[in-house]
Amino acid sequence: MTILVIHGPNLNLLGTREPEIYGKKTLKEIDALIVAHGRKLGVEVRTTQANHEGVIIDLIQTAAADGVDAIVLNPGAYSHTSVAIADAIRSVKTPVIEVHLTNVFARGGDRTRLVTATNAKGVLLGFGFESYLLGLEAAARVAIPRRRASPRRRSRSRK
Repeated sequence: MTILVIHGPNLNLLGTREPEIYGKKTLKEIDALIVAHGRKLGVEVRTTQANHEGVIIDLIQTAAADGVDAIVLNPGAYSHTSVAIADAIRSVKTPVIEVHLTNVFARGGDRTRLVTATNAKGVLLGFGFESYLLGLEAAARVAIPRRRASPRRRSRSRK
């Protein structure tokens, strides 16, 4: 089973960007924790980060063809505004688990509206980097495993 983790805009700055809100771990450190947790779950994990909405949409749309069984997505600020990402999630069969480092509802204002979450299979938020680990567990449970080609049986001719 393969799960793709997509980190959205500005998450490449984790560790230095508002550490009092987002924590002190860098994206590289978080990715290492995600991959290690995936190993424990028996799951192959691929991670990527994109600051551009179209790149995130392309990743969602091509995930199944790229051998991905489920997606863990932190759309960052796009979660509050991107109907395009929400449409991409709705347009594919690959299940998407949305995650956020912070409890966006506790932060108030425009952050309480999660446009992309309306099409996600589920949402985990407010657990810091552990939101990703919990999201990975959820994704493994709801993943749609790719059909593996089964070996053909040789037909035995009867004489």
